[in-house]
Amino acid sequence: MSDFLRYTLRLIILILVQVFVLYQIPPLHQYFSPVLYYIFILWLPFSISRTNLLIVSFLTGLSLDVFTKTPGMHAAACVLIGYIRPFIINILMPQRGAEFNYKEPSAMALGFVPYLTYVVSLTLFHHGVLFTIQAFQFGNIGYLFFKTTGTTLISLFLLFVVEITFNRKQKFITNT
Repeated sequence: MSDFLRYTLRLIILILVQVFVLYQIPPLHQYFSPVLYYIFILWLPFSISRTNLLIVSFLTGLSLDVFTKTPGMHAAACVLIGYIRPFIINILMPQRGAEFNYKEPSAMALGFVPYLTYVVSLTLFHHGVLFTIQAFQFGNIGYLFFKTTGTTLISLFLLFVVEITFNRKQKFITNT
């Protein structure tokens, strides 16, 4: 299967799961709302250009905005993590050399602690921006903090369940 088709199917499945499964779950609490679609951006290959990353991030967020009728909220949050992602990867990863062989970010490619740092930081950025735009105020900073933290915890739990359940084949960078 070509990479383009694989990534397209992954995006479609994640958006459909978000809209038709996770958004249909009754709220567990006012601070917990499961979000999973953004992992599409986290799992994009290392080699994607910054321009293409921002375009794909925008389209990912926009596709969810179309389903949820939220004009630009998800697109803004996705573009932010698309913009920040290369900087975090450069900080966490060793420079390209013999020890760097993988195409996509994963616990195997980065190591568990750097991958955890990568996922947690981008999840916090995504949810923080999303809920700040949703609330459109800083008046109740406690609610914003607890909503971001609670949703981040449940989203990270879901992310690791997906990571364990659907083991992604790790593609290697080759010279051919």
